[in-house]
Amino acid sequence: MSKTVLFFPGQASQYVGMAKDLYDESAEVRRLYQLASDEIGEDIARLSFEGPAEELKRTRFTQPAILLHSLAVLKILADDCPEFDFAAGHSLGEYGALAVTGALSFEDAVRAVVRRAWLMEQACQQNPGTMAATMGLTETQVGQVCEDASSTGVVVPANFNSAAQIVVSGAVPAVEKAVELAKKAGAKRAMLLEVGGAFHSPLMETARSGLEEFLRGLTINRPSRPVAANVTAEAVTDPDEIRSLLVQQVTAPVKWAQTMAWLKENQVTRLIEIGPGKVLASLAKREMRPELSVNLDTVEDIRTLNAVKA
Repeated sequence: MSKTVLFFPGQASQYVGMAKDLYDESAEVRRLYQLASDEIGEDIARLSFEGPAEELKRTRFTQPAILLHSLAVLKILADDCPEFDFAAGHSLGEYGALAVTGALSFEDAVRAVVRRAWLMEQACQQNPGTMAATMGLTETQVGQVCEDASSTGVVVPANFNSAAQIVVSGAVPAVEKAVELAKKAGAKRAMLLEVGGAFHSPLMETARSGLEEFLRGLTINRPSRPVAANVTAEAVTDPDEIRSLLVQQVTAPVKWAQTMAWLKENQVTRLIEIGPGKVLASLAKREMRPELSVNLDTVEDIRTLNAVKA
């Protein structure tokens, strides 16, 4: 039987002007943005809609901005939200997946991501690092590259984005060495990324401990549908396990390629990406070859979807 997954994008999907039409459409959406602005101490709506782009790229702002965009789509969909069997999100997108399934309230998802983003930006300042993308190497080859480069500092596989694309993360000299070694190992491409730090690596340890403390006080419910967790690439429904995996996720690699393989094994042939951009849908077209792929980024996207359903 054919099944549907809702995807929620992560960092790097942002763009200046994102969600402006959604914000204008709904008072409930505006309330979520006000909540986030109050928590951050900055006008996240203004930053999302007007930029500047360099400021929007800051982890402290990027993560809440992307989550808010996804939640805004869900608010406007309301009872017209498509039926789905699973939810999954890339890194911070996992909070959107937990919100759509009721494991987190929308408000708590916002508060958690605001806190997570601040903690991660602090960790980036305390332990400077970077990331690099490799194309065309196997998981084993990238693991060996990281092991060989680790003589110059911490470097680990961080994002298994697809069978062809693996991102490494760590201290700047070690990541630079990994790029050099990846090219020697036959990578089609190996390049440094413009990111604020070494996400999903041991250099994020201080953010992990801070998030663990914050999440202790947050109510997490059993989700209405299974959520595919980044850390395990398998379904999670137990609230205590969800809490633990959200903490682990900060320093653990994002197993997105493995998540897509798991979804495909579980008869998922339809996907709907909710939020800015088409990054996850693009990856899935190559890895999952879905029979249906839809992106819900704007009010017009939602209207088009509802017209088709009608």
